[in-house]
Amino acid sequence: MPPNSLELLGEGPLTQIGLGLGSNIGDKAGNIRHALALLQDRGIVRVTAISSIYRTAPWGYVEQDFFANACALGETRLKPLELLAATNAVERDMGREPSVRWGPRLIDIDILFHGDERFEHAQLNLPHKDLFERAFVLVPLAEIAPGLSLSGRSIKDAAARFAEEPIEKWSSEETKAPPSGAG
Repeated sequence: MPPNSLELLGEGPLTQIGLGLGSNIGDKAGNIRHALALLQDRGIVRVTAISSIYRTAPWGYVEQDFFANACALGETRLKPLELLAATNAVERDMGREPSVRWGPRLIDIDILFHGDERFEHAQLNLPHKDLFERAFVLVPLAEIAPGLSLSGRSIKDAAARFAEEPIEKWSSEETKAPPSGAG
């Protein structure tokens, strides 16, 4: 990834953000790494921390392949809806196609928080409205930001609730599907 001197897009103040990333099509872990590289290369986010990648069961629509999930912390100058447009563009450029809600996806990039800001809009709610219900977000986020609290709730304590969930770190030995063509 480029050095931290990367010029960021936007005119807003430098703001810490959290992202959740997931993939369950093709080279799942590779898709996450590629999305993070694109976010940084395009000046959308200066990535400051990346969690391990985790192998997780599908959530919501369960009749699909397992997911690779990770979280990242970063800095941006984009306002929430500008950041949403930029992350959606990365998803589209990587080849994500419309699917059923919570269905299979080449890449999914969720904005988890944008500074301390509470933001409510038809397209985006921050902090992410389902953040505290998802082990596949809380466990990787607690790994890289154990002292973080959002809306007065500790991420570390919230993640501990899911200690019995089937979530495990991605194995470097894990069999990869052939590349999906994104790249």
